[in-house]
Amino acid sequence: MKALFTPLTIGFVFASAGITYGIDSKTAPRPVPLTRPEMKQYLEDMKARKPRIPLPELTEEDKEKLGERGMGYEGRLRYHYMPAGEARSTGGTPNTAGRPPGGGGGSGGGFGGGRDSDPNMTLDYKFKVQLFWIVSRTNNCQYCLGHQESKLLGAGMTEDEIAALDSDWKSFTPAEQDAFVFARKFTYEPNALGDADIDQLRKNYTDLQILEMILSMAGNNSINRWKEGTGVPQSQNGGGFGRRTEGGQAAAAQPAARSEHPQSYLTPTADRFQKAVTNVAPVIFDTKTGDPTRMTINRRPALESRDQVEQGLAAAAKRTPRLPLIDEAKSRELVAEDWQQKSLPQWVRLLANFPVSAKGRISSIRSAEERGDLSPLLKAQVSWIIARQDRAWYATGLAKQRLKDLGQSEDQIYQLDGNWKRFTPREQSLFTVARQLSATPVVLTDDEVDDAVKQAGPRDVVQLISYVTNCASFDRITESAGLSLQN
Repeated sequence: MKALFTPLTIGFVFASAGITYGIDSKTAPRPVPLTRPEMKQYLEDMKARKPRIPLPELTEEDKEKLGERGMGYEGRLRYHYMPAGEARSTGGTPNTAGRPPGGGGGSGGGFGGGRDSDPNMTLDYKFKVQLFWIVSRTNNCQYCLGHQESKLLGAGMTEDEIAALDSDWKSFTPAEQDAFVFARKFTYEPNALGDADIDQLRKNYTDLQILEMILSMAGNNSINRWKEGTGVPQSQNGGGFGRRTEGGQAAAAQPAARSEHPQSYLTPTADRFQKAVTNVAPVIFDTKTGDPTRMTINRRPALESRDQVEQGLAAAAKRTPRLPLIDEAKSRELVAEDWQQKSLPQWVRLLANFPVSAKGRISSIRSAEERGDLSPLLKAQVSWIIARQDRAWYATGLAKQRLKDLGQSEDQIYQLDGNWKRFTPREQSLFTVARQLSATPVVLTDDEVDDAVKQAGPRDVVQLISYVTNCASFDRITESAGLSLQN
C-alpha cells in the first residue's frame, strides 16, 4: 500500500490546556474518527447536528415561495441569504438549478460539472465518487462522506470494499492508488503539490483525465467547505442501503443489513476492519504512548517573507503550465461578449478543454466575483489570504493585482499576512472564518462562526462561506495545473 502521509507526533498539549473534543464542542474542532465503526457512529450522530447559521421565522409568503422542497435548512439559507438569482444554488455554484453541487459524478463548486455530458470526460462514475470519498474523509466532512457511502453502495461496491478505501488499498489497482494519493495531497496539502505529482499520474492517465480528476476534486473540496462552514446536519434518511445507481440498478447492499438498518449508517463491519486505523484522514500520534489521537490539525507552514513572496510570483510568471491550454481563439467561443476584447486568462483556456461544461464554469467563477453583497475589496482580501495559505502562486498574483486595482498599497496588501490588528473586528472575524475554512474545513469552530455572525450578520457570513468554496477550488485547480501569470 502506498504511503499516504507522514504521521505527526505530539504530546497532550491540547488536553492539558483543557480543550475537549466532541461533536457538540463549540470551542474546538470536531475530532477525527480513527476506525470504520467510529466513523459510522459519527455519520449517524451528525443527523442531530445543530446548524451554525440562524434563520429568521418564515412568513406565509416565504412558505408559499419556498414550497415543500425548499423548507430544509439549506434551502432556507439560500433563500434568505444568497444573492438574488443565486438563491437556489449552493457553495458558490450559481448555475446548478437548485441541486446541491456535485449531485452527479462527485463534483461541484465553480469547477464542478459532474452531470455534464462532455465527450472529453472519460473517467468512470464510481472512480470519481471514490475520489470524493477520499476528499471527504481527508476533510473530516461527515455530511459528504455519508452521501458518498450511499453512492458507492449504489454503484455496486460492497461494505468491505468501501472499508478498504480507508485502511487497505491492496485490492485497488496501482493506477487507482496513485489517484488516491494525489486526491489526499490535493485536498490536505495543496501547498506541497509539484511536477512530480502530475508526472506520477501520467503513468496511467492522460492529461485530460488528470484535469478531469482535478476539476472534480476541486468541486468536492468546495462542497465539503459549504457543508461544514454552514453546519449542515446529516440527512435523516442517510445510510445508503436500498439506494439506486444513476442507471436505476439496485444497490449491492447486504440484504440483512438493508432490512435491519434501512436508514442508518450503523451497519455491520467485518472483523478485519473493526480496529483498522484510517490511512486517509490526517492522524496525530501521541509522543508518549505512540497511539493515534483524534485531534484535528491544519498542517500548513508559516507564511513566507515579503521578499520570498515576490520571488515566488516572479517564478510563477516564468513557468510553463503542466496541463494543456486551448488556444485563445477557440476559447473565445466560450466566453461572454464583454470579454471578447480582452486577453483571456489562462484559467479560462484551461477550462476550455471541456467545452460543454466550460461556459457554465466560467460564468460561475465570474459571478462569484461580481455578484453579491460582499465588497470587491473584502473578496480580494479573502482571495489573497486563502491563496497565500495554499501557496497558490497564480491565484496570489491575481489577488494582488485586484487589490492594487482597488487602490491598496503594497504595504496594505502584505498586512494581510500579519496579525490583522489594524483591521476592524468585523474584518478580523470574516478573515478568520475564511482562513480556517479554506485550510481544512473541520478546524473552523462553532465559536468562530458565531463571532463572525455577531460582527457581520448571517447574510455576509453565508456569502463569505460560499465565496471561500470558490477560492479553495480555484487555488487547487490553477496551482495543480501550474498556470503562468503571463498569458
